Amino acid sequence: MAKQRTIKSEVSFSGMGLHTGQESTITFKPAPEDSGIYFLKNGVKVLPDVLKVSNTVRGTTIGEGKNEIHTVEHLMAAFLGMGIDNICVEIDADEPPIGDGSALPFVGMIERAGISEQLKDRKFYTPSQKIAYCENDVKVEAEPSDKLKISFTLEYKHPFIQKQYLEFEITEDVFKKEIAPAKTYCFDYEIEQLEALGLAKGGNLDNAIVIGEKGIHNEEIMTFKDEFVRHKILDLMGDIYLLGRPIKASITSFCGGHTSNTALAKLFADDMEKHPGQKETEGKTIELDIEKVKESLPHRPPFLFVDSVSIKKVREKAVGKRKIRADEWYFKGHFPDYPILPGVLMVEALAQTACVLLLSEPEYRGKLPFFMGIDRVKFRRPVKPGEELTLNVEVLRARLRGGKVAGKAFVGEELACECEFMFSMVDK
Repeated sequence: MAKQRTIKSEVSFSGMGLHTGQESTITFKPAPEDSGIYFLKNGVKVLPDVLKVSNTVRGTTIGEGKNEIHTVEHLMAAFLGMGIDNICVEIDADEPPIGDGSALPFVGMIERAGISEQLKDRKFYTPSQKIAYCENDVKVEAEPSDKLKISFTLEYKHPFIQKQYLEFEITEDVFKKEIAPAKTYCFDYEIEQLEALGLAKGGNLDNAIVIGEKGIHNEEIMTFKDEFVRHKILDLMGDIYLLGRPIKASITSFCGGHTSNTALAKLFADDMEKHPGQKETEGKTIELDIEKVKESLPHRPPFLFVDSVSIKKVREKAVGKRKIRADEWYFKGHFPDYPILPGVLMVEALAQTACVLLLSEPEYRGKLPFFMGIDRVKFRRPVKPGEELTLNVEVLRARLRGGKVAGKAFVGEELACECEFMFSMVDK
């Protein structure tokens, strides 16, 4: 199980803020477990909370009044991409330094400080169902997943950008190499408008890519040909981390920006509030009695063959229990003079245990499990009335539409049955 992480030592970085033009110094400091990410400005603790976003015009602003902090998205993206859960950010101005317009300066700070693994488990958020935000031509949506995956489509009516699309499964290496170096950008015709709004006071050709009618004014600072869509993914990562915990979801954005990103994060916060049980499931055994089993499984007596389930590792392992009672209906014919549990029902009990494990996950809610194949079945001993089966299942492969599970049924320490089976998840 992944553990919470902070940094090992203090590290500082200075420079000019992109929009305020202020000279600014930020200092990263280690923080204890469960403290989260927070800023210290003027001695006041400012939380990067999505519910306290005050502005999303050309950047994301948190806090209020003299404790506002502008353009936090590049910092927050670095923390998410580098797997930082707990950190204090001291800041002496209204905006972090822009550096070169990417998240690389902050990645460098984290690497110089070193990463320290802590004792407590990380607390992830996974959506309970598909969540979407749409406004005009912008659409961003998220589905439950066991990892963070982002797909982004960017489209401009401009000959030097037109349409760009990228999809990444976000890991630390992917973030550092493919996303963090992507710099912020604007069109040259926007500069006058930004200045009128009191923005871009610290912007220049060294920290922002400027796109003109006939080409890129400073193409030499670009790292990628498709830098624009990569920077949009960077911004999205920073904005959704305002939720306050790492996210496992498959996120798709079409022409999104800070407004839609933070709107999605607010929907996440609302979903998390409505499903508080999701907050603490990582790293803990989840015990389901017969009534909880029935909430997950569509099966009912006389074809319910599991009494309880312990989920040992979310999405991966579970242990079911089934007491074989003397009055089970099938013993009347299997066999009247020598009652034993039919082997196929041991396989069915293993399959039902796996279904409880999978159907307890948000991504499979509203689905029905169907057998697609059974492999490597071996029966090692007969099971008689009065004995109890221990049903161990482990997911070998799981996708949204199906997967493969290995199962072993024991009576005490003795192996009674083992098998592998393929399943498909279909809509009810």
